[in-house]
Amino acid sequence: MKLPAALAFLAPAVAIDNGLGLKPPMGWRSWNLYGANVEQKLIESIMDGVVSKKRSVNGVPTSLCDLGYCDVGLDDNWQECGGGKEYHYHDDSGIPIINRKRFPNLLAMTDHAHSLGLTAGWYGNNCICSEKEVTDAMYQSDVAALTEFGFDAVKLDGCGKQLDLDKWSKLLNGTGRPVMIENCHWGGTVPNQTWCPWNFYRTSGDVRASYGSVVGNLLTTVKFAEEQLSKPGCWAYPDMLEVGCQHGPGGPSDPGLSYEEARSHFGAWAIVSSPLTLSHDVNNDTIMDAIWPIIANTEVIAVNQAWGGQSGSPFKQSEDLVELDDYNNLLRGVVTPHTAPVPSSQFFSKPLPNAKIAVLMMNHDKKTQDLVLQFEEVPGLKCTKCAVRCAYGHKDLGVFDGSFTAKGVTSHDSKFLILSQPAEAQTMLV
Repeated sequence: MKLPAALAFLAPAVAIDNGLGLKPPMGWRSWNLYGANVEQKLIESIMDGVVSKKRSVNGVPTSLCDLGYCDVGLDDNWQECGGGKEYHYHDDSGIPIINRKRFPNLLAMTDHAHSLGLTAGWYGNNCICSEKEVTDAMYQSDVAALTEFGFDAVKLDGCGKQLDLDKWSKLLNGTGRPVMIENCHWGGTVPNQTWCPWNFYRTSGDVRASYGSVVGNLLTTVKFAEEQLSKPGCWAYPDMLEVGCQHGPGGPSDPGLSYEEARSHFGAWAIVSSPLTLSHDVNNDTIMDAIWPIIANTEVIAVNQAWGGQSGSPFKQSEDLVELDDYNNLLRGVVTPHTAPVPSSQFFSKPLPNAKIAVLMMNHDKKTQDLVLQFEEVPGLKCTKCAVRCAYGHKDLGVFDGSFTAKGVTSHDSKFLILSQPAEAQTMLV
């Protein structure tokens, strides 16, 4: 495998400069539902499903890619475990060994993505049969393979010894091809104000398909928002979406989400400017029909993709605390409890262009609650008499003086609102 000549001349990486990730990335990746059960035919069928226009938005046939989910990423288990002699899935010269039974032609797979107008993501520093030793040749050969196979993005996990993200970014930038880089070090390698050699970074362990896990992972983004460390080109990311996923690789930790929990999950990821990475079976009509109103909500997606100077964070929470079931994430396959307390209710806000503010009111409790929003408490809100729009329902609710009460918010449900001066009340549709 021939290395690109540009790899020999690399400048230090302070922040990635590949022109990617200026908005939170959107797409699909295999792990949360399929885990290790992946093969080329499956990934290519997902690509087909992502561009299918079997469903509509506002009466217009619309694909997932039309909505922005245009990257399809292969996660772990493309490699031939035990294929090497000295190493686990690299040969003695450092070249990665592909499992040709599962993936007979990776270039044909990425060509298929490109023919559909999609990008294709790969995966490195693998967790299954992870490498316990590392050489420079491994980094170089992995990047050369990514280039040769035509991948456009890469998720770099935290299991093996290839943990040098500066080295990865230098090599990837040195190819001359823009490659979206995900730092999946579970919150162990995070940016500072001058250093972010990737496009988005994990703030947590692996999320599971349970409301407790979703909330726990969500709260790991808060400190990065407060320190302005989640921003264009360097987004905080509490893991993939579990919307539509059930009985995935987490086993009993993946019981699945109710419709209300899935909507809150999607709304929460949106309002904190997280990348939106689907992982469900896009070709299962029953699942797609059930979650389409959530993942195809163009107003919520518009909030996620907008930038008004801050990524979104909580501004109010109840004094009462609740205990959530499955308040855990997975680290290296081990169930690990979250530690931050969970309030009975919690409100998030995100500034939008044109002086609008998005607000997500979440009910973490097991009981139904009325949630009261005092306008004077919303950061950056300029009105006290404000127009309120429901993004979930695509409906203007009216003009309210001083406060708005969301009545009867059921357990683990939420309200997603757009607040503005009364004369400016309008749809966020894109």
